[in-house]
Amino acid sequence: MHESHDAPADSATVASGYDPDAPRKPFNARGSFVSRCPECRLPKLNCLCPYRVAAESRVRFWLLTHPIEHYKPTNTGRLISHILPETEVFTWYRTEPDPRLLALLDDDRFAPFVVFPDDQADYAERVVGPEAVDEVLAGSRTPVFILLDGTWRQARRIFRRSEYLASLPVLPLKTSRLTRYRLRKAASSEHLCTAEVAAELLRISGDIEASAILDDYFEVFNENYASSRRDRQVEAPSGAMQRLLERR
Repeated sequence: MHESHDAPADSATVASGYDPDAPRKPFNARGSFVSRCPECRLPKLNCLCPYRVAAESRVRFWLLTHPIEHYKPTNTGRLISHILPETEVFTWYRTEPDPRLLALLDDDRFAPFVVFPDDQADYAERVVGPEAVDEVLAGSRTPVFILLDGTWRQARRIFRRSEYLASLPVLPLKTSRLTRYRLRKAASSEHLCTAEVAAELLRISGDIEASAILDDYFEVFNENYASSRRDRQVEAPSGAMQRLLERR
């Protein structure tokens, strides 16, 4: 388990999904000396930027990201902000919540839901289903999905140690979909990565086109990153690549 850093950041909301003020630790993993695109952070050999397509959605995403995740090029949370420009990204610190996030949580324009499993009894009274999102969509407020962006262990720590989340409804994601994420080994094939969770939430909320775009973008990310690890350039465009290029 990686422990979080408790020092506050000066600016924890970055449109690109990257917080330059988050504490940096040496990145010594394989590929740390690869020349990367500054925008998508993939190796330039297989840059993701040509496939970036902006989508519209009736819902929004706020990512509460563990500090270490900002520096993992395999993080998929940033893909959401590439596709949905109104996505907000905040760095989680145990002792110092981001004041802008706190202000947004108090903003009557939004109805936030914490996306988290309903596997513990002590917060069962807070658990809601997709119909709660439908009710918000039928009104004047905007549903917001708060995604805890980190490993499962980190996400549980964020959920348990963030008092400002304690009064919010909890929305578990019920899906039969299995993960297609190939860049990190999941504890279970039922554990979706952050971008896959967002695509499913968009689909459940009725934003089918935005869901399809994010799903294709994630697939291209998967393909391009895997090819880069083998020092190979993707030559023949996949179906997901072709669909995204047609939308540009």
